[in-house]
Amino acid sequence: MASEVITGIGALATMHEGEGTLGLLRDAAVVIDAGRIAWVGPSGSAPAADRATDAAGAAVIPGFVDSHTHAVFGGDRTAEFDARMSGAAYTAGGIRSTVAATRATPTEELAARTHRLLTEALRSGTTTAEVKSGYGLDVETERRLLEVASRFTDEVTFLGAHVVAPELADRRAEYVDLVAGAMLTEAAPLARWIDVFCEEGAFEVDETRRILAAGREAGLGLRLHANQLTMSGAAALGVEMGAASIDHCTFLSDEDVEALASSDTVATFVPGAEFSTRQPYPRIERLRDAGATWAIASDCNPGSSYTTSMPFCIALAVREMGMSPGEAVRAATLGGAQALRREDVGRIAVGACADLVMLSAPDPVHLAYRPGVQLVDRVWRGGVETREWTPRD
Repeated sequence: MASEVITGIGALATMHEGEGTLGLLRDAAVVIDAGRIAWVGPSGSAPAADRATDAAGAAVIPGFVDSHTHAVFGGDRTAEFDARMSGAAYTAGGIRSTVAATRATPTEELAARTHRLLTEALRSGTTTAEVKSGYGLDVETERRLLEVASRFTDEVTFLGAHVVAPELADRRAEYVDLVAGAMLTEAAPLARWIDVFCEEGAFEVDETRRILAAGREAGLGLRLHANQLTMSGAAALGVEMGAASIDHCTFLSDEDVEALASSDTVATFVPGAEFSTRQPYPRIERLRDAGATWAIASDCNPGSSYTTSMPFCIALAVREMGMSPGEAVRAATLGGAQALRREDVGRIAVGACADLVMLSAPDPVHLAYRPGVQLVDRVWRGGVETREWTPRD
């Protein structure tokens, strides 16, 4: 692989601690070699490389790290979205319609759709994505979904506990047994993480604890859908059990905020879901004041957040959640990496993956300043400039 030097970067967002929210370097350069960042510094001091690119004053940021997606599914829920925008309330029940469509969709069709969605995400600057199962809810289909996700990312999450399978709706204890037993046995070799939707209409706290404990025993890291619709107690449970991330966090008590701030659990916000469900947006002020760590993710799914655009989520976080533009960009890059417990992505530093996004703008603030505009000009993933999602080498 040829080395490459990118010079003339107007604003380079390194995420380096102690240099402001984004660790900005002005008039900077980056050297890529063997898929990694080999050098970072002033443009005038950049060493030679096999190939040279002049950024001509454009901003460069780390590739976005989308730590919460449901990108493997069949069908869509256009009619549900239309009804909701016309006044119908959001509930978790719509998941079951996607389950029926997904079960009926051939594996290769699921894979082709996932590839399209991840390529769409890459063209909006996403270079690392977590992908969940959760639209199978039986052993065979959950395994199929995990196998598809594994073709595209190492960040695969088993979400058999999305809702209770429709055929076991009146036998939920039997379904919890299945998820924590035979389904987990099939899933564990294919996944890095286990997740549970702990909420009204999905799973209760005690059921969630049991499923997460079984996943941990099987060697999986813990994630959690928490406090999306109510103060369910899920956020506190996630911190107690050492989850890497608790996601949604729409409704947090002061005690939840304090618990997050005193732990290494990341609060992952998914503002696309609030946009699509008309739920209230969470606010960031208490987490900021407490010193908690947070991330932004797309929550790409067909029911409550059918977007792959991290720039859209950044703009929502700034406008509706009280984040500064710098905080939102950091949350969508370094924050997502922290939510996945990754140190090799989400930052621009020597040794990190060469995942870079060049903007057609002079400063990362433009991602919120110019919402809805395609500002992602060029994307490098693993040191290779690309417009199509492929598995990493």
